[in-house]
Amino acid sequence: MPSFTHHIFVCCNRREPGNVRGCCDPDASESLRMAFKMALQRRNLGPTVRANKAGCLDQCEQGPTVVIYPQQIWYGGVRLQDVERIIDETIIGGHVLDDLLIAGEMLNTKGKGPPQAAGEGEAAVGQTK
Repeated sequence: MPSFTHHIFVCCNRREPGNVRGCCDPDASESLRMAFKMALQRRNLGPTVRANKAGCLDQCEQGPTVVIYPQQIWYGGVRLQDVERIIDETIIGGHVLDDLLIAGEMLNTKGKGPPQAAGEGEAAVGQTK
């Protein structure tokens, strides 16, 4: 069996309606993951590309979230209509989709943006205002 070229991790974490962090799978149907699986099957990519269910990827405010490894491409706000394009342009074509890409400085920030340097904005740790 050939090695995997891509693992597509689709966040299927569910939160209660109205949660301030949002929810990547609000109807608990895993429809986004299933759309990836079906698109991969139609293109006979199954032996080398896999779409996996993921628990919380901790990018909730950017969700629904998909990450592609080993390339480490993080996509946010992914909709069902984006699946075919992700497969065609990123998985097959090797191109990153800028309109879906979660910028590196936004990863692991809980949607608040890049951390501020000490002394900017709020007081730095150990300093008083």
